[in-house]
Amino acid sequence: MTYLQLAACFLAAAAVCGIALTVASRRRGPRPVAVGLTILALFLLTAVFDTVMIATGLFHYSPAHLLGLHIGLAPIEDFAYPLAGALLLPPLWTALRARRRARAHPGEGDGEERA
Repeated sequence: MTYLQLAACFLAAAAVCGIALTVASRRRGPRPVAVGLTILALFLLTAVFDTVMIATGLFHYSPAHLLGLHIGLAPIEDFAYPLAGALLLPPLWTALRARRRARAHPGEGDGEERA
């Protein structure tokens, strides 16, 4: 299995889970501009820190399993993981906050009236 195939599987799983959480929470998903800025920041950090770590010899990749595209020294496949995090974590955060709010205030939003 190549790094690209592994990254695609991970990214697909994160995207499916993120969509499922958004649908299940019955709430509006995260704001696209915020997600876009998050992705941009994470890509920049990934490019910088992966380049530094690869340059210092902390790890290396087998060239036979890489697509061959790099940003700095970081292979393009490394950018799937921050992308997956940016797609999965905001809906997960929203779902967990809604769950905590529902536990703290039972009966709200289910049609019950309070005295």
